[in-house]
Amino acid sequence: MGEIIRFVSKSELERARLIREARTIYDSISPPDDTVSEKQNEAPVSHTVSSADAHRSLGSSLS
Repeated sequence: MGEIIRFVSKSELERARLIREARTIYDSISPPDDTVSEKQNEAPVSHTVSSADAHRSLGSSLS
């Protein structure tokens, strides 16, 4: 006894379904931040630039 039954209209159910669907599509295109940060932590460092290389590349781009 004591159960509460809540009426949910068809439009409210449809709205919730559309929101879930949109969120799934958005997450497939742009993953949540926690997934991106995990991938960044696992990615190896590809290269480093020495200060001499940086100055050379700056000099060539300025001319």
